[in-house]
Amino acid sequence: MERLVFHVDVNSAFLSWEAAYRIHHLGGTLDLRSIPSAVSGDQEARHGIILAKSIPSKQFGIQTGESVHEALQKCPGLYLVPPNYNLYERCSYAFIELLKEYSPDVEQYSIDECFMDMSGTKWLFPDPIQTAELIRERISHELGFTVNIGISDNKLLAKMASDFSKPDQVHTLFKDEMQKKMWPLPVKDLFYVGHASAGKLYKLGIYTIGQLAQADPNVLKAHLKSHGLQIWNFANGIDLSPVQPVTPANKGYGNSTTIAFDVQDAETAKNVLLALAETVSARLRKDKVKAEVISIGIRYADFQYISHQMTLNHATNITIELHQYACRLFEELWNGKPIRHLGIHTARIKDGGELRQLSFFDLANFEKWEDMDRAVDQIRLKYGIDAVKRAVFIRGSIDHLSGGVSREKRTVAYDRLVID
Repeated sequence: MERLVFHVDVNSAFLSWEAAYRIHHLGGTLDLRSIPSAVSGDQEARHGIILAKSIPSKQFGIQTGESVHEALQKCPGLYLVPPNYNLYERCSYAFIELLKEYSPDVEQYSIDECFMDMSGTKWLFPDPIQTAELIRERISHELGFTVNIGISDNKLLAKMASDFSKPDQVHTLFKDEMQKKMWPLPVKDLFYVGHASAGKLYKLGIYTIGQLAQADPNVLKAHLKSHGLQIWNFANGIDLSPVQPVTPANKGYGNSTTIAFDVQDAETAKNVLLALAETVSARLRKDKVKAEVISIGIRYADFQYISHQMTLNHATNITIELHQYACRLFEELWNGKPIRHLGIHTARIKDGGELRQLSFFDLANFEKWEDMDRAVDQIRLKYGIDAVKRAVFIRGSIDHLSGGVSREKRTVAYDRLVID
């Protein structure tokens, strides 16, 4: 059976979702998508970066990930709105549920893009372009935002097709269309070719995707190792990866946070690590897994980044135990400089039912710690995440559950804003 894959990508997702919500639910008349605008984090909390931008903002050179300060220098009139991740998650869910009406095989690639395996739907939807146009129109009319849809016989080409002219478009990119539609593009536009890889390709005289496709793969391997072969395959439209409706198991769990102030003492830093251990361990327990490797990362006030890791004697998902190991790593790593950002990451994930080998030298009551974590998880699930917190966080300025999407990005008090 011939493969048929759609890649569906929301145009300027966060900003589009915010614009649609303001117009259809808050009575707004200004469409953020039609002006230079952006969703940005809180500068006072040192989360002040551009998270999403409108298409008109591109003419000013606004980049996702740059600081708000840099963006305002490029475009002083840039219209900024705060993020609302609870809204984004609801929009994403509605988006995915609509796509599942057309195929049972929908892989959520990110919060705002999906792959659809349409190979087995030929008798229901015989015309792929007509079907994609129908999906695009339904999303626009029923959900209030626009998407681009790429169509091909594999995921790589479908994704490349969806990146062609925007917004609200359907594009095809089959093998016989590559030479005309894809090969003339700059090599940096190829999926998986980052800034560093592009620089190496330029030194080899490779500037377009077509030149990469026609290059000697052995030369590419000599300069870029296995990555060179992978991007050579992509340039030639070779991709055998399946659409995976079931999300693969996590290979690691982690969280990090940018602190609102420079941390200059070990006690405060260890409290931040405790807050991170709370969220990381809760995620491990929720998925019924344990971690055997833990690492911490420190970003200093001068933006220097360092990290350190260790392998544990026993895999764990206990909050106190993860915190103890994180503190040990911190003591070995920290050089006393002011800290801007801290993170905890875990790897070598094991099944949560794996038994712990006890030792005569273990003084801790691991079973008691596990019971306590389980009780806290249940209380927070029933009564909210703030129903139980450790005493050290009651009067402090550190969020007792740090990392991931911070609280100020979770929701917006629209009654305090002027909705144009």
